Amino acid sequence: MSATTADESSELRQPRGQDKPGRGQAVRHPGRKGRSPIFDAPTRTGLVFRYLTLTVVLVVSIGPMLWELSTALKSKTEDVFTQNIQLLPKHPTLDNFGQVQRTIPVWHFAFNSLTVAFINVAGNIIGATLAGYVLARLRFKGRKLLLGVFVSTLILPAEVTVISKLQFVNNLGLGDTLLGVCLPDMIAMINVLLMRNAFLALPKEVEEAAIIDGANAVQRLLYVGLPAVKGVLSVISIFAFIGAWDDFLWPLLVLQTPDKLTLTVGLSYLDGQWSHDPRVIAAGTMIALIPILALFLGLQRYFFRGVAEGAIKG
Repeated sequence: MSATTADESSELRQPRGQDKPGRGQAVRHPGRKGRSPIFDAPTRTGLVFRYLTLTVVLVVSIGPMLWELSTALKSKTEDVFTQNIQLLPKHPTLDNFGQVQRTIPVWHFAFNSLTVAFINVAGNIIGATLAGYVLARLRFKGRKLLLGVFVSTLILPAEVTVISKLQFVNNLGLGDTLLGVCLPDMIAMINVLLMRNAFLALPKEVEEAAIIDGANAVQRLLYVGLPAVKGVLSVISIFAFIGAWDDFLWPLLVLQTPDKLTLTVGLSYLDGQWSHDPRVIAAGTMIALIPILALFLGLQRYFFRGVAEGAIKG
């Protein structure tokens, strides 16, 4: 067969409408129709778009925190209301942090917030784990109906149920107590769903082998389920801690005694009739941010693994 005939036969075998890629053109695969030729291509333009997008996201997310830190470190002689933005303080000082302590009992408020946060974390870890395992691995009548009720609670905004929750806490005699602040959020429905999906991802063969060995439901949970969902537990811990630590409206409604206030409510006293210094307010905000950063840095290794383990399946 001549070379001309071989070339013609190869062109006939090629599907119509598909030209051969030239030099410098990316080869398109049939299973990658949704990919972008700009962002996914390993070219200089693609890398520029990637780093530019990441830079914009970084500035938007980290920028306000850096500005608060800069304001907290500025001295009284520096103008914080000027239109000329200056991120680095000319005369950095830590006196604003001392002024926070002199204005309000910040460490006492922080201890109250830590108490509420730790109770919420413990309640979510225990309650969400038990509920998630029951919904995922145990069979009983009404399981799907109960799951639908749990999902439906996520639709309602928190402001809709705040009055009913306040009446419920007061009827239990837990008004103006830290336990009353903790009670409504000790088991969050989103955490229950995360644990359910994490337990559903476990292979059935492993649990069946444990049943054959004579393990009951509690033993299967402790020795088979929990070791495989450590990442999701770290995600729940971070979410529960941040939710309890940053909450402002609910502690404001429940607590009336000044000694029982949480840090977020107590920081509002920095902006009052006799005290209004944006530097001091920024310093108080940075104090409230420290525990969240410490928790995330300590659990970040498990956090990203847990997001994949507890991802809600479509």
